[in-house]
Amino acid sequence: MRKYVIMGIQGSGKGTQAKMLAADLDLVHISVGDIFRWNVQNHTKMGAQVRRTMAAGELVGDDLAESVVRDRLTQHDWNFGFIIDGFPRDPRQAEFFLESYDIDGVIELDLPDSEVRRRVLNRRLCGDCGMDYNLIANSPKVPGRCDMCGGELITREDDTEEALAVRLRDYHDQTGPVLEIFRRKEYVYTVDARPAPEVIQQQIRERLGLPPSQPENRGSEVA
Repeated sequence: MRKYVIMGIQGSGKGTQAKMLAADLDLVHISVGDIFRWNVQNHTKMGAQVRRTMAAGELVGDDLAESVVRDRLTQHDWNFGFIIDGFPRDPRQAEFFLESYDIDGVIELDLPDSEVRRRVLNRRLCGDCGMDYNLIANSPKVPGRCDMCGGELITREDDTEEALAVRLRDYHDQTGPVLEIFRRKEYVYTVDARPAPEVIQQQIRERLGLPPSQPENRGSEVA
């Protein structure tokens, strides 16, 4: 059984790399951000709380994030392990995670702030089916329309210059100490997140001592 955490600022490709690794190793990909977005799109009570927080460019509180992760991992559908992205985001969450689960490695996707801005501000989301797009690497066939359902592509509420500036500040202020906690336990493997997704995936596997990826599991989206 393998249990990994993948970390990086929004736009670094966490979702893409996690999905590629999960598909090949039969791991369950747990995206805390996807769980929150599902709740927002389905107008749940949690979704209303998350929507207000995301619109302000702030991070979801520790109690709610820990509750979501705990509930998801109690489902026990991860027979071969899991890879989680979007958690932990601060020292308290890191301590909670280390006390609760044995992990095999933390993958850090390193990306300069200038590249983060370029990627994030080019992200789009289908307002109907929730399909993700990036106008740099994954443009729709018809501009402004989803390839899957034809729905209108919109900008996420938290993908604005103002909200991004807050996220970058919070990431450096809060996530840096998280990585230091993991580094003290020699868990962290840092990978350059600027190359093509396939190159990054191979670098991750080399650092973790895993076999090369299978071509059919490769992807190209940026998350």
